[in-house]
Amino acid sequence: MNRACVIGAGFGGLALAIRLQSAGVQTTLVEARDKPGGRAYYWEKEGFTFDAGPTVITDPDCLRELWIGAGQDMADDVTLMPVMPFYRLNWPDGVSFDYSNDEPALHREIARIAPQDLAGYDEFQRYAAGVWQEGYVKLGHEAFLDFSKMIKAAPALARYQAWRSVYSMVSSFVKDEHLRQALSFHTLLVGGNPMTTSAIYALIHKLEKDGGVWWAKGGTNRLVAGMVALFERIGGTVRLGDKVTQVHTVGDMATEVECASGWRERFDAVASNGDIMHTYRDLLSDNPRGKKVAKQLSTKRFSPSLFVVHFALEGTWPGIPHHTILFGPRYKGLLDDIYEHGVLPRDFSIYLHHPTVTDPSMAPEGKSTFYALVPVAHMGKLPIDWDEVGPVLEKRILAEVGRRLVPDIEDRLITSFHYAPTDFESDLAAHKGSAFSLEPILTQSAWFRGHNRDDTLRNFYLVGAGTHPGAGIPGVVGSAKATARLMLENLL
Repeated sequence: MNRACVIGAGFGGLALAIRLQSAGVQTTLVEARDKPGGRAYYWEKEGFTFDAGPTVITDPDCLRELWIGAGQDMADDVTLMPVMPFYRLNWPDGVSFDYSNDEPALHREIARIAPQDLAGYDEFQRYAAGVWQEGYVKLGHEAFLDFSKMIKAAPALARYQAWRSVYSMVSSFVKDEHLRQALSFHTLLVGGNPMTTSAIYALIHKLEKDGGVWWAKGGTNRLVAGMVALFERIGGTVRLGDKVTQVHTVGDMATEVECASGWRERFDAVASNGDIMHTYRDLLSDNPRGKKVAKQLSTKRFSPSLFVVHFALEGTWPGIPHHTILFGPRYKGLLDDIYEHGVLPRDFSIYLHHPTVTDPSMAPEGKSTFYALVPVAHMGKLPIDWDEVGPVLEKRILAEVGRRLVPDIEDRLITSFHYAPTDFESDLAAHKGSAFSLEPILTQSAWFRGHNRDDTLRNFYLVGAGTHPGAGIPGVVGSAKATARLMLENLL
């Protein structure tokens, strides 16, 4: 039986390992941290469960496919709970907007804040359905190994004006600024600037409309645990708490994987779900290919980082939905500060996650868990001392949540802690602390992104946010589907 190693137990690595093991390839999954999940890590403190993220589950069918391929049922391992509304959007001027796939309710919301844009919204949805068909259904699981595939895809991408930004395209359909922000902010969930990310990413609207937005009962960590349980049940091996230090090569072949503990094994194929820069610069440092690609990657644009405040409050908050976006006073200006200028602005927009409104099991009875997430420039653009700035920013963010939603937040606060760009770098080996790998601009998408199989090392593969199609659960699970297809062609 052929043997494969997958480095990194994030969603992409787990999905790839399951597909390989289901197909009969003896697969070992190696993870540096004490728990699987990658960015979907979690902490348990004082009876509370704090999920690191990602917390927005869309396209659940892409996950169910993994169980179906193994002849099993996802419902045996994971319980998905619907989230409604998908998001509540709130602006400093007092305007609030509930976004969902309940079309009558959504039309009522639009009619309330921007009645003149109802027809334009419907046109935008037709546009989103078109780019979803071209960009997700047709291309989302493809491996762009050569430029010819990009050429073949070009006419369809041009027809949908892929060179324009999401915000620009949205603005061509609707005129109200609140609605423009409501229909363009989604790219931030995969690390993209709405002002520069390709309009193809409008497909997220169709993805959410058809598949809904979901929560895994017990937290995103339970979805990870379900995937691990499936993988082990079908014969896969998980090795936790042992950092891979080197992928050894002979000529144009990856031959062995070596860990910090001294563990070293030979494999027929190796795939990395690690950060793309870390993979080439560090894991392949003994091969000229690693140095060459790392140098090329150093010229690329990487997505911003995140500053996340996890906190618990006394009481329950049925009036605060599962996902809230608290927009700041600026939109484009704030995005420019994060993506271009690399400064820490005085204002911010907050994504507030409140899982206990859907799933009370995340906290002791009568108490609630939250996290408040703020995009910040990555460490290459914003070289500040996060040990000094972090506590100050945490207090500012909690104060803003209090001002907007929970007036007595200081009296109700039970515990809090934050996760900064330096943590992304140290815990996840994320280049510059980037939270989403390469920025999803047109010139870093598809063939221009990390290839699912290395161009030189014939049995070395990539999966995850740095590869096509990009970040987010559907993105990295889609990359696993593309990478698995390539690996199985060679292994079986």
